[in-house]
Amino acid sequence: MTKYDEGLAPCPANHQPMTPISYLERAALTYPDHLAVVHGSQRTSYAQLWENCRRLASALVRHGIGRGDTVSVLLSNTPPMVEAHYGVAMAEGAVLHSLNYRLDAPAIAFQLEHAEAKVLIVDREFATLAAEAVAGLENPPLIIDYDDPEYPEDAPYPKGPAIGTWDYADFLASGDPAYVAPPPADEWEAISLNYTSGTTGNPKGVVLHHRGAALMALNKVIHGEMGKHPVYLWTLPLFHCNGWSFSWTVAVQAGTHVCLRWVRAKPIYDLIAEHGVTHLCGAPIVMSTLLNAEEADKRTFPQEAIFITAAAPPPEAVLAAMKDAGFRVLHLYGLTETYGPAVVNEWNRDWDALSLPDQAAHKARQGVRYLSLSEAAVLDPETMQPVPADGETLGEVMLRGNVIMKGYLKNAKATEEAFAGGWFHTGDLGVMHADGYIQLKDRSKDIIISGGENISSIEVEEALFRHPDVSLCAVVAMPDEKWGERPAAFVELRPGRVLSEAELIAHCRGSLAHFKCPARVVFDDLPKTSTGKIQKFVLRERAKAMAAGVAAE
Repeated sequence: MTKYDEGLAPCPANHQPMTPISYLERAALTYPDHLAVVHGSQRTSYAQLWENCRRLASALVRHGIGRGDTVSVLLSNTPPMVEAHYGVAMAEGAVLHSLNYRLDAPAIAFQLEHAEAKVLIVDREFATLAAEAVAGLENPPLIIDYDDPEYPEDAPYPKGPAIGTWDYADFLASGDPAYVAPPPADEWEAISLNYTSGTTGNPKGVVLHHRGAALMALNKVIHGEMGKHPVYLWTLPLFHCNGWSFSWTVAVQAGTHVCLRWVRAKPIYDLIAEHGVTHLCGAPIVMSTLLNAEEADKRTFPQEAIFITAAAPPPEAVLAAMKDAGFRVLHLYGLTETYGPAVVNEWNRDWDALSLPDQAAHKARQGVRYLSLSEAAVLDPETMQPVPADGETLGEVMLRGNVIMKGYLKNAKATEEAFAGGWFHTGDLGVMHADGYIQLKDRSKDIIISGGENISSIEVEEALFRHPDVSLCAVVAMPDEKWGERPAAFVELRPGRVLSEAELIAHCRGSLAHFKCPARVVFDDLPKTSTGKIQKFVLRERAKAMAAGVAAE
């Protein structure tokens, strides 16, 4: 102990746990009448949003929800989803679990059971899916239906029946608008739970904490270039890494959430033009949707809209087309375990003088760490030493800092492996350039990123293997202009068996969400090493050739 420690211990006056809940409270106190949420014809001020969150928290507490309890939501990008990102944590330390509504019922049932969900808030668009998922649960959660008053009559997906005990509007009304939410006792307390497929078909529950969420929200403001009162359009699913933490970020600058249920070109252009949208996020498919829209569906707008993408780097032609359409693209990199993107391709103005090919090469890099990410490195996973910063030597991208998850829920082994050596092991292979910028080269986890969603190749392979005619198979990523990547399956059949591509894809659809099913199936002998291991790198090249329209060898 030194003189700077003696008698200077932290106390409530100078040491409070960080939490993004404080950002919403501040916005409501400072800008009570400012527009917080737009949803169709609905308009919600910051004062009303704060009251709704207090009501939600109060109602949950009255139903016995408290610290460490899981509240699951199966919701689209609607006001209740925004409210859940604050109100659940305000319920004396409950934890929000956002479900991917693109999954099938067994996958959702697994998550509900593993998370020990006490409450499930369900949009009626997904009522049938939810009913099937909870049907076999030993301890089903309390179900609350959300009947969206803005749901269009001509919607492509009709609403399902009410399956819950409560209607969301009634549940909210039952809460106390003056409820005072206790702050987290410790900023290390969990705030949210998100499942990721990882390296196998068994999903892992990523547990995030209040401190990381609070810091990441501030990071997003800085690195996302969000000034006062930004207008954020929800083209990114809020279930995806808590909307890459923008669920909490928008409140920092008292911005406006513009809700969007379905990613369609015309509504996106209309909302950007009508509400002055300044920021939106999405995978390459969202850019494709905008650029390939019918001319009649496009709109011009005076403001520059920043489009944030975290998938593969967009080609130069796409960047130019987006600029012509009124967008500036920011390229990021991250994982669910890092609260979404935590590395940014921060553009150096000196690069403006480079040739267009050289600029494209710089834009292809994933970038440098966010301010609250202490270190981002490319290490040799065996020695845990940095690889040479030569832009050529492969290593594993590893990260550490205050915006890394707590760990995996009820999975100590996976947590220990992920944090081995004092670093978070991303499983992604990359190189380090001389100027400190990281560039990804491959995914050691064999994860396929399609439309911004992770698909485990092993999970798809397991589905293929369940067909009695399949002897051996391997699944790799195939480049796709619309979705970024889609699964391609290479299959060896049992002797004497005959099976068509369509039949095998239909078989997969019986046990997998449709977006996880192979886009192509090739029946052929699989390339193997002398020890019998399948050479996936050869298959990746074949998949690239198929995507390019070249006959596979």
